[in-house]
Amino acid sequence: MKIIEFSKIREREIINHIRKGSIFVYPTDTIYGLGCNALDESSVKKIRKLKKSDKPFSVIAYDKNWIYRNFDVKKHYIQRLPGPFTFILKQKRTVVPYEVNLGVNTLGMRIPNHPFTKLIQKARVPFITTSVNKTGKDPIVNIKKVPRSIQKIVDIGIDDGILENNPSIIIDLTNKIAKIIRI
Repeated sequence: MKIIEFSKIREREIINHIRKGSIFVYPTDTIYGLGCNALDESSVKKIRKLKKSDKPFSVIAYDKNWIYRNFDVKKHYIQRLPGPFTFILKQKRTVVPYEVNLGVNTLGMRIPNHPFTKLIQKARVPFITTSVNKTGKDPIVNIKKVPRSIQKIVDIGIDDGILENNPSIIIDLTNKIAKIIRI
């Protein structure tokens, strides 16, 4: 894993890496995330194998209009983005490969309030967002503590210091009444 300090990012280079499917450890407004271009099945499979997870992954949307076009939404929730929320939404059509959400018709959606998100938005691709850990282990808040087993599959780590926040709040918006899944 090549580590780049957030303040020393070369924007064009990172955007190109996002588009081509490089796997990242990156900062969000909550904790460090593990992700890649959600349209790159090969990279998504590597993350799924590492996480040993059979749960759908969430994605960072590159803009709200992409969410409005592709999902049944309650706009007053989406207006809270960017922020520390993951909203589970029903897809109007399939927008990510099977490996991302394992064929279910819903998808967790985020737009973190962190400057790294702007690079994802400029790349204009949905981007996997999952915590940097093996399923069931504590999430990583210090990039220097990323286990070797994770570093092996990561191409680029973006170091923005220690992130002392909680994981995002997950709210299921697939029914008439919103349901909080995780606070």
